[in-house]
Amino acid sequence: MKEIRSLKVVNEFGVHARAAGQIVGLAGKYKARLFLAKDGRKVDGSSILSILTLACPKGGEIEARIIGEDAREFMDEVEGLFKNGFGEAGRGQYRPKKKLMKGVPVSPGIILGKAHHLDRSKTKVFPKKLINRREIDREIDRFRQAVDMAKEQIQKFKSNIPEQVKGYAFVLDTHSMIVDDSLLFDSTLKRIRKEKINAEWALEKSVKNIHRLFKKVEDEYIGRRIDDVDSVSERVLRNLVGVEEDSLAGIREEVIVVAHSLSPCDIVEINVSDVIGVLTDVGGQTSHMAIMSQALEIPVVVALERATDMILDGDLLIVDGNTGDVIINPDADTIISYEDKKKRYNSYKSAVDRVRHLPAETSDGYKITVRANIEFLAEAKAAIDHGAEGIGLYRTEYLYMIQRDLPDEQALFDDYRQIATMVAPNPVTIRTLDIASDRMASDMEASKEDNPALGLRSIRFCLNERKIFRTQLRAILRASVYGNFRLMFPMISGLGQFLEAKRILEGVMRCLDRDGIEYDREIPIGILIEIPSATSIADILAKHADFFSIGTNDLIQYALAIDRDNEHVAHLYEPFHPAVLRMIHQVVEAGNKEGIDVSLCGEIAGDPLSILVLLSLGLKEFSMNIGSVPLIKKMIRMLPLGEVRDGLKGILHLPTSKKIEGFVLKRAKSLVPDIFEEDVFGYRDAGTA
Repeated sequence: MKEIRSLKVVNEFGVHARAAGQIVGLAGKYKARLFLAKDGRKVDGSSILSILTLACPKGGEIEARIIGEDAREFMDEVEGLFKNGFGEAGRGQYRPKKKLMKGVPVSPGIILGKAHHLDRSKTKVFPKKLINRREIDREIDRFRQAVDMAKEQIQKFKSNIPEQVKGYAFVLDTHSMIVDDSLLFDSTLKRIRKEKINAEWALEKSVKNIHRLFKKVEDEYIGRRIDDVDSVSERVLRNLVGVEEDSLAGIREEVIVVAHSLSPCDIVEINVSDVIGVLTDVGGQTSHMAIMSQALEIPVVVALERATDMILDGDLLIVDGNTGDVIINPDADTIISYEDKKKRYNSYKSAVDRVRHLPAETSDGYKITVRANIEFLAEAKAAIDHGAEGIGLYRTEYLYMIQRDLPDEQALFDDYRQIATMVAPNPVTIRTLDIASDRMASDMEASKEDNPALGLRSIRFCLNERKIFRTQLRAILRASVYGNFRLMFPMISGLGQFLEAKRILEGVMRCLDRDGIEYDREIPIGILIEIPSATSIADILAKHADFFSIGTNDLIQYALAIDRDNEHVAHLYEPFHPAVLRMIHQVVEAGNKEGIDVSLCGEIAGDPLSILVLLSLGLKEFSMNIGSVPLIKKMIRMLPLGEVRDGLKGILHLPTSKKIEGFVLKRAKSLVPDIFEEDVFGYRDAGTA
């Protein structure tokens, strides 16, 4: 059967998202298919987004065509919706307002879909004073039971972990350890007994104390571990009050999840065929939730602050995981624009993915090396899958942060051996412990420092705490026979410091020789150049090092005296500052003169515009975040290196960041137009670095 009717739009604001949603809602009730047409454009009546693209206002007409067994009944009901103004006439005027929110992009991609609120509001704690010993004992029992239940729940999540995030199972192990940690568990029991308060109140106080400790941490990656503490404590609180949390496992339609926060346990429950994107009020790029969500390859935007307040359940959303933009209830023109942008992004992403495992060789035959920066073992496989030619920076702090006691040599060796084996024959540049004394999770005494960023940290800490340093060096050397290791000392400020670190390493080597333990006797020893003093004496350091790696994240901050996490001065963080570019060039020249490799492992290595600058300065080795590897390899394969260097001659003589960026962007648009002209990935205009 077939039914064709012309339907007039009578409601005030036309066929907007909620009206389109009602039409789609009918489509599943009948054995028939609906097609809608306006001005020669025909769309599927079972797609809310397709209906919205008709952009039909009040007074407009839509031709409805229904084919199938229930065509007449279906058409009668559709016509009824139009005649009744989609139920809006009696409710007053409803108009969804288009709103734009800006957050922090975590996982790339562009999607259009319906919002689904997930209740992750904080459990309300009601303080209660305890009267006698019996009540105290009861609260202690309640707390212990809630903790045991939390550990069982975490273990259940771990046993059901999906394949995409299986490499991150250790994060759930971390949650189990946090539950048992003395700062959380013992502290709460002590408060119940000493302060005679209920378990919920005692736990809340313990968590607040942990927050105070983490506020002293300047490093964003380590500081974000407080998210894990909050996730674990909230789970215990819910167990205490007997409230079950909303589950993502129960979602059975395509939605974009909107929540105050999500935990790694939530990520484990996500079915990517139903949950097509995630938005949260809080969070950061280095949280475990963020890192794990990237493995699911769905767009994720965090730190939106008020997403749960501004977005209603069922609102239509556009999420741009490349830029962090979220559009609530977009109009038809915006939808059409983003549909086109999404197609271009997906098309270009496919082109990028096709070359991820090909060599990063320029169009005029120059070989460039592209590696990945990683935080922990689980990321090694993802780095290789994304086409990284090894690990250019393996940060080794994680094992020192997840437990109160220091990791022993065997625990470190097991971790390093695994990564050496996984990445071989490609190299792993392993950085020795880069941490401040007041950030250690161990029982060792650490004096409070007013400015830990300039205090006892990194190589200074290691030279001061030689037992800890030697333990790590033994583990690295023992693991070196299983792969291709390069050992790198961070935060070297002078030659004496570097030579002292090498002397300690040589002492460890002699001990291994006496014990008859094998290790790579020719392991390359390098320096992470991240302090201005090191750039000034790069020619001296190069005579004693096997390689340099330029760490621009810290170098820029130290050179410009800028804390990029401080909102008052973050705008002064300028990667294209003439002083920064001259420092990089000076290090490259010093390395070339002594014939040693020079690479760059800062965040700017993953930025296409910055890559042009760095190539022009003579760099040929880069290490970056995993997600940037395919795009940068694609871009390098499109570039003629000779033209890049000729086109950017004189860049070191330009006086300001803005002039340098404008100069580079102009040439970038002619060299790689499909990235910078097409704006597929949302790259900036000049002057917004």
